[in-house]
Amino acid sequence: MSLGPLMVDIAGTELSAEDAALLSHPLVGSVLLFTRNYRNPEQVAALTAAIRAVRTPHLLIAVDHEGGRVQRFREGFTRLPAMRLLGRRFDEDKREALALAQSVGWLMAAELRAVGVDFSFAPCVDLDYGVSEIIGDRAYHSDPDSVAALAVATLSGMREAGMAAIAKHFPGHGAVVADSHVALPVDRREFVDLEADIRPYRPLIGNNVAGILAAHVVFPAVDSLPASLSQRWITGVLRGELGFHGCVFADDLSMAGAAAFGGAVARAQLSLAAGCDVLPICNDRHSVELVLQALGTEVGSAASQARLVRMRARGELPGDLHGNRRWQETASQIAGLSTIPPLVLTEGQP
Repeated sequence: MSLGPLMVDIAGTELSAEDAALLSHPLVGSVLLFTRNYRNPEQVAALTAAIRAVRTPHLLIAVDHEGGRVQRFREGFTRLPAMRLLGRRFDEDKREALALAQSVGWLMAAELRAVGVDFSFAPCVDLDYGVSEIIGDRAYHSDPDSVAALAVATLSGMREAGMAAIAKHFPGHGAVVADSHVALPVDRREFVDLEADIRPYRPLIGNNVAGILAAHVVFPAVDSLPASLSQRWITGVLRGELGFHGCVFADDLSMAGAAAFGGAVARAQLSLAAGCDVLPICNDRHSVELVLQALGTEVGSAASQARLVRMRARGELPGDLHGNRRWQETASQIAGLSTIPPLVLTEGQP
């Protein structure tokens, strides 16, 4: 069975019969896990195994686990630093910061892969303009070249652990105050003035980043639709001008930032028409059901299928991860950084 474009969620720490039936639908291709799905590493490993057993080839399994405030699995996992801390270290010692970013990327990916997760929505490459409610210390830096260098290093570490990276939130969420989880952010800059925000994506694309997530941000000077629903942004700029050939994810279509553009079905259709490969719809099972009914069983083009396959985790991991010298050294390095604040994001979306 092919992988469909919908990314959905499940209710609890075990797979219910209702969940399994939903995951069997051909339009579903991936599952996004949340904090509510996690008790400990053993439990979540059993949950991912159950999800994988639903279909062959197995569904992709993802989590939003970038570090700092956004880390869904905590107990039994290394507490990852907010990326701003890596940016500050970069200002002090570039070589050390890049090595640390690579190690953090490897450790994050290795720990997630050890419990059956295919990929994490990381790295966040928005610029730190000091105004965004939702980005804040999730950003590496305010300088686009510093962000690019740290993000490429993180990608390299994730790749070493066999995990694909997903850069977000294209083309940039850092310059708007509003949080797209609860409102529609509008960035009124001209296209030429967005170059700094777009710049980190160029070296990431040059390093074959596998995925990019598009933001629910409207740039009226470019298009009246948010980037996540915009053919101008996805097909025109991202795929055309920037030459990205990987997997494009819309940000979660149940978020308020997308709600102003029609019902769930209309949003899904706009996102697909724009060129997105994956449509997350989470924390809204009714909308998932509406989209499944409206879209039928068409699972997408062969090109989109190939892009989805690239998101699958690959390669072997050490049998005893915590006994691995690199894990021990990286965990020790991370412990030396400042402590991270508690998770304050809503039980929501990337």
